[in-house]
Amino acid sequence: MKIDKSLLSGSSAMLVLKLLAERDMYGYQIIEELSARSQNVFEMKSGTLYPLLHTLEQKGWVSAYEQTENGRERRYYAITEDGRRRLSEKHEEWEQFALAVQRVMGGA
Repeated sequence: MKIDKSLLSGSSAMLVLKLLAERDMYGYQIIEELSARSQNVFEMKSGTLYPLLHTLEQKGWVSAYEQTENGRERRYYAITEDGRRRLSEKHEEWEQFALAVQRVMGGA
């Protein structure tokens, strides 16, 4: 079943922050991890991810640093303490939203 991509748009920041809460990653890693964990439901394009990371960085929720890996310079992203707080808030919102949807749809 194909999932409506508009359902992802409001959750993108939360999903990226969640991945970065586990470990620092570079952009392509984030895209691959998101796809793998969602069983290819969330296939974020780099044209979507990098503006999102830039916005998260401007808000102070992630920081970025350069690191050389196998002779290649990569830009890694790390969640900040403000980002962890925001992730916690967004997770709570998501739990309430998901429960409400489940109730309406007849699951609880």
